[in-house]
Amino acid sequence: MIPPDQVQRLLKDAFAQQRAGRTDRADSIYRQVLAGAPANFDALHASGLFAIELGRYAEAAATLGAAHRINPRSALCAMRLGYALVALGRNADAERPLRVAAQLDPRNAECWDILARCLLLQDKLRAAIECHKRAVSIKPDDAPFWNSYGTTLLHYGEIDEALSCFKRTMAIDPSFAKGQYGMAQALFRSHRIPEAIESYDRYLSREPNNISARSFRLFALNNLEGLSREELFAEHLAYGRVVGSKSAPKFPNPPDPARRIRLGILSPDLREHACIYFLEPLLRHLDRNEFEVYLYHDHYKEDACSERLKGYASVWRNFVGQPGDAVERTIRGDAPDILIDLAGHVAISNRLPLFARHLAPVQVTYLGYPNTTGVPGIGYRFVDGIVDPEGDADAYATETLVRFAPTAWSYLPPPEAPSINEVQSRGDGAVTFGCFNSPGKMTDAALATWGRLLQAVPGSRLLLKGAGLGVPGSRIYWDKRLRSCGLPLERVDLVDRTRGIREHLSQYDRVDVALDTFPYNGTTTTCEALWMGVPVVTLKGDRHSSRVGASLLTSVGKTDWIANSQEEYLQIAARLAAEACSRKGQRPRLRCDMQASPLLDHTGQAARFAAALRGCWERWCQHVGPQEQATPVERHAAYVGVSVPAAKVGEARAEVLLSGNLV
Repeated sequence: MIPPDQVQRLLKDAFAQQRAGRTDRADSIYRQVLAGAPANFDALHASGLFAIELGRYAEAAATLGAAHRINPRSALCAMRLGYALVALGRNADAERPLRVAAQLDPRNAECWDILARCLLLQDKLRAAIECHKRAVSIKPDDAPFWNSYGTTLLHYGEIDEALSCFKRTMAIDPSFAKGQYGMAQALFRSHRIPEAIESYDRYLSREPNNISARSFRLFALNNLEGLSREELFAEHLAYGRVVGSKSAPKFPNPPDPARRIRLGILSPDLREHACIYFLEPLLRHLDRNEFEVYLYHDHYKEDACSERLKGYASVWRNFVGQPGDAVERTIRGDAPDILIDLAGHVAISNRLPLFARHLAPVQVTYLGYPNTTGVPGIGYRFVDGIVDPEGDADAYATETLVRFAPTAWSYLPPPEAPSINEVQSRGDGAVTFGCFNSPGKMTDAALATWGRLLQAVPGSRLLLKGAGLGVPGSRIYWDKRLRSCGLPLERVDLVDRTRGIREHLSQYDRVDVALDTFPYNGTTTTCEALWMGVPVVTLKGDRHSSRVGASLLTSVGKTDWIANSQEEYLQIAARLAAEACSRKGQRPRLRCDMQASPLLDHTGQAARFAAALRGCWERWCQHVGPQEQATPVERHAAYVGVSVPAAKVGEARAEVLLSGNLV
């Protein structure tokens, strides 16, 4: 045992080595101290803090946990233990020591800030906000605390308040780059797309390698009018260069084209989210004799929808808060044959950089993002021949485009949707155009076209519905913008998001003709309008994001609602407005048309989806070379869930040969 006075001398030496950048030497001393004084609080506490600084969070949690048990009255130790546990994604475990620390030292603003993050990741948003209030009240001139507060407000949907926090952050410290990033996020969520892109650009000029910021910027660029396909494609290629791409490893997966496929799906939206309307019908009808499904959720929220999805999976995992390396280890351990990304650049925290590491033999992107990802490691993108015409679209994708069905979507109407008979005619004779798409998609060009439409149809009104449109703080911005685009404010109604899906869909009772946005079309909103019996006018453009409406309308046999120019868009909308009164009684017919379309042919769409996946898998099996195949021992280890370090392969080979369990 090392005497206490020598422990203190060694710790001082370790700290000096650490400050001088001699990490290996410091590490050696800390380990020496722990070996000689394993129950010494100071040794455990200092070693745990050192492990945090090196990003060795599992080690830090174990060491600090031991220190906390020895001295549960140390607020700093409890706080640092909580921090390490949050970094490991063990948020429920982290909450207790963080609350202990806050109780022991209520004036520690850092502790309140960490506790807020811990609560946020458990979907305890209101409690997290209260913790942030405590932090900024203790240190009102601390830019990082205001920035953290604004980030949580964004998650909570309090966009105007979040924007105020980020403005406060930048006022305190204009050089604080994360504040600029937060400002960009808030501007994007406020649907102020050009301003958001400028803010992303300012942030990336300081932090050019921030992958998340680049993703958000790419998503924002899809909403920007006037950007050519070539320019947008170049931006995605630039993202791919920053992410890079590792060589494909030696996969353990047996290259048998006919066997049952292990299918992994990674998404932050395996919960109540628009994505599920299009994913669930495929999962429900996927042949389990052909596919073993692994669902990888990546969001702090799990709800009734998540529970339903778990029933379709052999394995469910939630990666929220876990670092990329940990996620990679888990997925490689599961050894999926095919891994599907459902988010692209849309998600708050996507995992596209992991796909650049080749986590599975076949990697596919589908559904969530209306463009190429730019990630070299993703081999395929599932689309259809309308959104991505053969020969025309291939040059603008880094993936191989797989046109697997007449339309790339399979829509599951929400069971809460009102029946058409419940939708009552207003009987006032006035025509109301409506758009329930994300306000971020409402470009000035679209708004100006809608202004001309109101002029062309006397007495008509426009109903715009979307997140933030009903917030008083946003009204000044929207009034100014609508007026500049030629829309008479007295004939425009702005409505915020409604709480439930039934209430949301009931709003279509107020709409005679739905107007699709351009150049970024709606998807869910178009399906919802059609399901509620409301015709949709769409403008077909030159890229996937502006051809989704054409794909959906073609699938239900309504090609005469597809415009090829803004003038034709106006003509179709005006014609449908003139027919509005006679169409009131025909709303149920449109729902029947949907039910008879490929969109609701769930069994057929699932079979087409499965065939496309099987085709991608067969292609890998045909082209995989001997040098890319794992040894039988490694394959066996992967499929029984065992990790075999390289040093143990020879040992394991002998064991498997003796047992006769060669795969």
